[in-house]
Amino acid sequence: MCAKQIGEKCTEADVCDIHRGLYCDYSRDAPRYEIGVCAQMVGVGCLLNGIRYNNGQSFQPSCKYNCTCINGAVGCIPLCTDSKPPLVWCPNPKQIKVKGECCEEWACDYSKKIRKTSPRHLSSAVYGGDIETWQKNCILQTSSWSPCSKTCGMGVSTRISNDNAQCQFMKQSRLCTLRPCEVDITKHIKPGKKCLAVYRGEEPMNYTLSGCTSRVNYRPKYCGLCMDDRCCTPYKSKTIEVNFHCPDGTSFSRNIMWINACFCNLNCKNPNDIFADLAHYHDYSEIAN
Repeated sequence: MCAKQIGEKCTEADVCDIHRGLYCDYSRDAPRYEIGVCAQMVGVGCLLNGIRYNNGQSFQPSCKYNCTCINGAVGCIPLCTDSKPPLVWCPNPKQIKVKGECCEEWACDYSKKIRKTSPRHLSSAVYGGDIETWQKNCILQTSSWSPCSKTCGMGVSTRISNDNAQCQFMKQSRLCTLRPCEVDITKHIKPGKKCLAVYRGEEPMNYTLSGCTSRVNYRPKYCGLCMDDRCCTPYKSKTIEVNFHCPDGTSFSRNIMWINACFCNLNCKNPNDIFADLAHYHDYSEIAN
């Protein structure tokens, strides 16, 4: 089945042509939002908590975050220091709310005086990223990749970066597949175990996108599943460039997430919560490039 083109009707099953920069606009099908029309993804605004923001608009949904709408993606910079707890000599460290302050501070149980951590800095995170380097007169800021838009099958992950000649924030995207939908991974969990962190098919496969097929065979790793309340998410990943060949003779390339390792834990994040990755999960941040 070919992907829908601009102006054609689309649904969750009949998707628009991603590699042509199209998305399904459901705005005319209120209140059902079931059938949309394929439209060009150029200068798309953002909708967050029922409020629509224009492309390029900056706003603060709370005192803890400063956000920017970039072509349909919301990137947020945490305004509070994501610092580590004080050293071991501080008994039972905890974060407490300070009167008149938005951000919490670390405090030790034996003292009423709040012990401040290292000087605050403005993190360059968008979705929790922390890459910040100098290049000429531009402070380069690149976010972490957002959670994959689908828990199985091919989805899209985005990030925001100003690592370009214009030093302007632009949205980058890559395709992602956390796990295949057609495989029952639970059947591969060993007896006596409740989780399978990583699943890998026995045979090489081709990536397919909008009726086009990758030129090279791949044998990717996927994140597994658990039989309990834990969820398995990528721990280490990288981005690879995959070349596709289409039946009409055309070709194109797309960036795809390549999973190296996954871990299973109780810190299950809602993919629709853009602030989930801005929360601090000790020792569980994804290592990616």
